Amino acid sequence: MSTSSSVHQSSPNTDDALNAPAGASTTEIDTATGNYSPRLYNDDLAPVTRRTWRIYDIFAMWMQDIHSITVYTFAAALFFMGLNGIQVFIALAVSVVIIWGLMNLSGLAGQRTGVPFPVLARSSFGVWGANVPAMIRATIAVIYYGILTYLGSTGLQIALLRLSYGAFEPMTKPSFLGLSALGWLCFALMWIIQLAVVRRGMEAIRKFQDWAGPAVWVVMFVLMIWMIIKAGGHISFNLSPHQEQGWGLVHSMVAAIALTVSFFATFLVNFADFGRLAPNKKTIIRGNFFGLPVNFILFAIVSVTVTSASISVFGEAITDPVALIQRTDSTTAILIGAMVFVIATIGINIVADFISCAYDFANLAPRRINFFRGGVLAAVLSVLPLPWHLYNNPDSIAYFVGGLGAFLGPLFGVLMVDYWIIKRAHIDIDDLYTESPSGKYHFLRGFNPRALIAVTVATIPAAILALIPYFSAWAAFSWVIGAALAAVAHLALSWRQRAPKQVTA
Repeated sequence: MSTSSSVHQSSPNTDDALNAPAGASTTEIDTATGNYSPRLYNDDLAPVTRRTWRIYDIFAMWMQDIHSITVYTFAAALFFMGLNGIQVFIALAVSVVIIWGLMNLSGLAGQRTGVPFPVLARSSFGVWGANVPAMIRATIAVIYYGILTYLGSTGLQIALLRLSYGAFEPMTKPSFLGLSALGWLCFALMWIIQLAVVRRGMEAIRKFQDWAGPAVWVVMFVLMIWMIIKAGGHISFNLSPHQEQGWGLVHSMVAAIALTVSFFATFLVNFADFGRLAPNKKTIIRGNFFGLPVNFILFAIVSVTVTSASISVFGEAITDPVALIQRTDSTTAILIGAMVFVIATIGINIVADFISCAYDFANLAPRRINFFRGGVLAAVLSVLPLPWHLYNNPDSIAYFVGGLGAFLGPLFGVLMVDYWIIKRAHIDIDDLYTESPSGKYHFLRGFNPRALIAVTVATIPAAILALIPYFSAWAAFSWVIGAALAAVAHLALSWRQRAPKQVTA
């Protein structure tokens, strides 16, 4: 499987590249690859030449990512931070606009260079040093991949139990490594289905997400209308048992904003993997706008409306849509709802986790690992932590989510400062694929000590804030603090290495 067939010689910074017609599907960039090291290059890591993703494709990708159980639960949880409805929506609006801006920076770096995240990271961390951020991102993606595969498998279990009228019930009793026989069967099915979807590459993924994301919207709107009717119209957006006041309110508002930004930390680091597939700047900015500010806020409203209605209908706040659907009396509704959320989970797992792992592992050994093999390796590794134990252990989840911001924030800070300020958005693509000591990105034996120092300096305090209970009041800000510290440190260490301004005729 190959995602590209040729590479270009320099970063397409020209006006022609940035303002190409929206209908353009390819970029004319070809050069010989004879000087490229096979330890750094394969077809999947090469800059793309076919840019087929349009505004709708990026919008659908965000629908696929956002229309999930995790986002549904996250949006509802913000209402239990001592904030009323208006305050939560203000926090969401501010945070998602910030995310939109940051995601544009990451995506445009991929669009201008045409390379995936681990290759782009070579310009900041060195041709070998790029494996450090790539493996940090891959480790997180592997854990998430296993957890989401497990979550999707629970939807399959619900469907099988309802369709079989209890025939599979005996398989729910025995347990091996904490999972029943039916659980293992459904987990294996989800595992295989996901690999089947991605077997044909990024184009197949694009086609899958173009219909899967909207399908979840239909089910969510139907669920919202049904719950409003069941609740008799008694909906309240004040879900928190207590209301913060004064400085406590300010802290909760800012924390909600920081948490929401941190929630997208994984995508912020590797959105170049998707931005590289867009033909121009407009596609990324508009696709992100409809997929993030517009889509995220609307989905949050639907999620919170359903959660609020569940209090009136069932006497408790149910933040899991699959558990909510199980309480209906209609077998048809349960089956449709369960399967749609299975599809949604497959979509987000592929988009958010599989793709990142595929490129990150391929970057380790391009001669032996291509895109699909890298994804298979991630899928195998995702089983080892027994993800059902992680998901069902609140402490593990809390530390994992807290660590996301602490470890990913510094990576984002270094990558963006290095690309947009230090290198002024200009990268010599050929040098990304050479291990020659004379290459621009060889630095010190293939590693950039400045970038690694900046990440280390920023990660230590961010991790302390995120993982030590004593600093729990600051845990929500670990991503922001980590990203800011890394950006400032890298800027200070690399200021003299700034690229000269590009002069155009």
